[in-house]
Amino acid sequence: MKLLSWNIQWGRGMDGRVDLSRILRTIHQIGDFDVICLQEVAINFPGLPGNNKENQVAILSSGLPGYTAIYGAATDVPDDQGGRSLFGNAIFCRLPVGQVWRHLLPWRAELTAPSMQRNLVEAVVVADVGLLRVMTTHLEYYSKRQREIQIDAIRGLHREASAMSKRQLLTEERGGTFEVFSRPAEAILCGDLNFPATATERRQILAPFDNDAPNFNDAWSVLNPGIVHAPTVGIHPVDFVDQPECFDFVMLTDGLSARLKTHGIDSETEASDHQPVWVELI
Repeated sequence: MKLLSWNIQWGRGMDGRVDLSRILRTIHQIGDFDVICLQEVAINFPGLPGNNKENQVAILSSGLPGYTAIYGAATDVPDDQGGRSLFGNAIFCRLPVGQVWRHLLPWRAELTAPSMQRNLVEAVVVADVGLLRVMTTHLEYYSKRQREIQIDAIRGLHREASAMSKRQLLTEERGGTFEVFSRPAEAILCGDLNFPATATERRQILAPFDNDAPNFNDAWSVLNPGIVHAPTVGIHPVDFVDQPECFDFVMLTDGLSARLKTHGIDSETEASDHQPVWVELI
C-alpha cells in the first residue's frame, strides 16, 4: 500500500498561482498511490489568496478517477451570497473504504494568538497489508498549547478506536444505524502537524499508551534511526519558518511499522508551500 500526504495550500504554489491541475500532475509524477491525504482543501472560498469559488474536492476527484473522496470541513462559514465557504482535509482512496469519521478537534479560547477550527478525518481502509484506519489532520500553527490539546484529543480517539476494535455485533440487525463495522486498532496518522521534528509535541504523539492501544511510530525514524528529519517546509523560501524544517509527518502504529518499506519526500516541487511526503508498506 502506498500513501501520500500533502498540504496543498488550496493549490497555491510558490508563484502565488492556484493551480489544481499542477497538484494532480505532481502527485501522478511522484507515484501511483492507493491513498492520498490532502490538507487545506477549499470549497467556495474566494477569500483565500489567489482562489475563487471552485469546489476543489470535485476538481481533484475528476483527476483521480476510481478514488473515493472523503472530505471533512473544519471551517464552515457563510459566504456573502447566501452560500457556505468550506476549508478542511480530504482523503482520496482507491481501496475499499469502511466506516468514516469526521472529528472536530478541541478549539479552546485563546485571546492572545490567532487560531482556527481544526479537524481529523478518519477512514477504515481494506488494504493488502490488513485492515487499518487512515487519519489525516492539520494542527494549529500559532499556538503550541492548542496543538498539545489537539494531540491529546487525537490520542484519545486512538484509544477509543483500539477499544472499539474488540466490539462484536450484539444483535442480528443488519443495515441499520446500530450495525457494527470494523474499526481496527492499527492506524496511520499523517498530515501537517505544524511543529518541527525536535518539538515536544512529537514526543507527545509518540508517548507509549497506558492501555493496549498500539503506539505511534514516526515513519522517518523507523527507516532512518538517529538521522535528523529531512525538511518538508522552507526548502523553498516561506515566511513561516526561519530555516528548513520537517512539519509534515506520517505516523504508523506498531503492527504497520514492521511493514514499512519506503519513506519519501519530494523536495523539488513548488506547487505548494509544503512538500509531499509518502510511505510504502509491504
